[in-house]
Amino acid sequence: MVLIFNSLTRQKEEFKPIEDGRVKMYVCGPTVYNYIHIGNARPAIAFDTVRRYLEYKGYEVEYVSNFTDVDDKLIKASLELKEEVPVIADRFIKAFFEDTGALNVKPATHHPRVMDHMDDIIEFIQVLIDKGHAYESDGDVYFRTRSFDGYGKLSHQSVDDLKVGARIESGEKKQDPLDFVLWKQAKPNEIKWESPWGEGRPGWHIECSVMARHHLGDTIDIHAGGQDLTFPHHENEIAQSECMTDSTFANYWMHNGYINIDNEKMSKSLGNFILVHDIIKEINPNVLRFFMISVHYRNPINYNRELVGAAENGLKRIQFSYLQAKERLASAVGNGEDEVMLKIIDDNIKTFEAHMDDDFNTANAITAWHDLTTELNKYLRRHTTSTGVLERFVEVFEIYSTVLGIELDEAEVLLDEEIEALIEERNEARRNRDFARADEIRDDLKAQGIILEDTKEGVRFRRG
Repeated sequence: MVLIFNSLTRQKEEFKPIEDGRVKMYVCGPTVYNYIHIGNARPAIAFDTVRRYLEYKGYEVEYVSNFTDVDDKLIKASLELKEEVPVIADRFIKAFFEDTGALNVKPATHHPRVMDHMDDIIEFIQVLIDKGHAYESDGDVYFRTRSFDGYGKLSHQSVDDLKVGARIESGEKKQDPLDFVLWKQAKPNEIKWESPWGEGRPGWHIECSVMARHHLGDTIDIHAGGQDLTFPHHENEIAQSECMTDSTFANYWMHNGYINIDNEKMSKSLGNFILVHDIIKEINPNVLRFFMISVHYRNPINYNRELVGAAENGLKRIQFSYLQAKERLASAVGNGEDEVMLKIIDDNIKTFEAHMDDDFNTANAITAWHDLTTELNKYLRRHTTSTGVLERFVEVFEIYSTVLGIELDEAEVLLDEEIEALIEERNEARRNRDFARADEIRDDLKAQGIILEDTKEGVRFRRG
């Protein structure tokens, strides 16, 4: 049984999809005016992992993640760069696939673009007008917020609370400060489309409602995105969708937590705005993904190099143990089974699944993986190993790799003779009182899961 923390009800609920064996999932994608930043990477990784686990559980997941290719930011970039909006969007959609591909994020089943759904958007808005939930005002179209009784149910705010501080901005032509725009009248030199209300372009909120409905129907199982989208974006999606279809928009709402950089909120003004395009030139993207899922998706995560380094050491330990197990298979003895060891492995799988069933707790699932690595390393210290046991270890490591989206084959296992050579180099460094180099060798070996032990007979090593 999979439990999901539903932002709508603020509690964990048993996941029951609308259709047996099939999951309809929509995740808000980026506005493609620039390379994605590390904050965009978190939902991409988090909900890719959710998708992977649901697929592991046997579900067919239809996963939709959009590109916002019509937006104020794109129009601003177009004017600054003197390039057409579609040209900029195309460039950064390509960059998105490059960056998320490096992070081992699977492409969505559908990646809709706003520009491809303009007729659907206009039709959707017209239905809202016809039903009295929207109105045209001098070329703009607004959603009549108070016409939807459930407004505020996702962000757990009442209309009366929202009314405080709400105001009509200069140039807006809406009837109520709480109303939000569905269609914007075109300004000079802006990209635009013909509509019953004149030339213009859609508002941001309407886009996701239309694309989700186009690909997944009136009601979807899971709608996900960053915590910052809860209000007003997702709140507005619910209002306009449920007024248009007279159906529940999404049964489960999932939101990932914020990212801080060295304990400070990421922002351009603070100079700590990190683009994934830049960071993966310096940090292995596999390590970055492992770091991201080492914290539960709903919790805030603090990014700094020290914490990423710790994640890298943990990942290397898993990788080296896996590759050594594959190497030892060549010299394993027959198919003699060690029932005790096999039960330890099976119990670990149950623990891993229990953590993932509990609202996709990847942090605890990784702890289970580390525990299994410890058991594997103990087993590898035996003089005789069983083919069946090693094959089972390898199989389970690969299951965890697939579910969490972590590559295992990129590391190289140090051979025993290479380790002995490094130990001798370390001994020589100590004799020469080059303690910095001696410590560096010890730390490098430790990062690769190799523990040095000083004994009366000299330095020995074990894979820890």
